[in-house]
Amino acid sequence: MLRALLWDVDGTLAETERDGHRVAFNLAFDEFGLPWRWHEAHYGRLLAVTGGLERLLQDMASRPDAPADHEALARELHRLKTRHYADIVRRGAITLRRGVRELIADCAAAGLRQAITTTTSRQNVEELLSASGLSGFEFMLCADSAPRKKPDPQVFQMALARLALPASAVLAVEDSPAGVAACAAAGVPVVLARSAYFADAEAAGALAAGPGLHTTEGWRPAAGPGPRIDLPCLLKWLTGSDRDLRGQ
Repeated sequence: MLRALLWDVDGTLAETERDGHRVAFNLAFDEFGLPWRWHEAHYGRLLAVTGGLERLLQDMASRPDAPADHEALARELHRLKTRHYADIVRRGAITLRRGVRELIADCAAAGLRQAITTTTSRQNVEELLSASGLSGFEFMLCADSAPRKKPDPQVFQMALARLALPASAVLAVEDSPAGVAACAAAGVPVVLARSAYFADAEAAGALAAGPGLHTTEGWRPAAGPGPRIDLPCLLKWLTGSDRDLRGQ
């Protein structure tokens, strides 16, 4: 029986990577007087590295104009980026992905427990939730409490302990292969609502995968007859015999 739903944040609740973090990094580069720019395609490649600071360090390692002390500059740039990201969110420049608010409401009405399981910073999550008016999450596990980035399963292992539930009673919503891999390592069933940067992401290990929670079209296995992904869709995938996408 499904008892709880676990939500990723970046790319899952909103397209924060493309429209928020990437833009905020570029503003931080500007503020620091650096000529660097992360265009959409380049940032998409950087997403192979999980974690904003880690992503920045990876990029700097390939730049001949970066200082020898990469880490000190990266930490300062990341601090500036976090401030710019908060400003972007507060301006309303980032909205929830379609279908997110409705599915959260479905699950709340059914009495399911819901929590945030992300390895982004708590400040970033709080800004997004405040600006979007989302509430009702029992707890949030963020980078401060789960520092090992996905695909490490740490955040899901901690969530299961906090919920005091077996993995079979929990379902996660993710947007990326790293999130799916983290769930698989923790034994947590997961659905993959592909985000802009992971539109063609490998679905192996997910119960189902599709283009977003706003539609039942394009999901595999088929979602159902309704106009969007709702709680009955999740239950169908969780209990269905055709749910596994391994090998696709």
